[in-house]
Amino acid sequence: MEVTNTIGRRKAAVARVYVTPGKGNVTINNRDLKDYFTTGILQYIALQPLTLLGLQGNYDVKANLDGGGNTGQAEALRLGISRALIEINPEYRPKLKQAGFLTRDPREVERKKPGQPKARKRFQFSKR
Repeated sequence: MEVTNTIGRRKAAVARVYVTPGKGNVTINNRDLKDYFTTGILQYIALQPLTLLGLQGNYDVKANLDGGGNTGQAEALRLGISRALIEINPEYRPKLKQAGFLTRDPREVERKKPGQPKARKRFQFSKR
């Protein structure tokens, strides 16, 4: 049984993804997908590559997610699954590329600056 492992990142979230041929089971941090991502939107985002290619029941996905929040983790998982599917079959690349699942979203949180309450917000200016 061939295991393909890849990594996906989004914001502060990191997903280590292991894809094997199987029955379509998705396990995240030793929990089922529906237990880990409780909302349907996050479940949908995480499985978008498999849905797009029509491979929902063909592969088992085991993932270790760390850091970030719910959305970042779901999108990191999506990137990891997409990269794993390309390693399995390079012919999937054009479809996944067109859907935008292979692009690592480079946006990160801007750091807080000293003398300001947040990254860009300023304290109220008083002329007198």
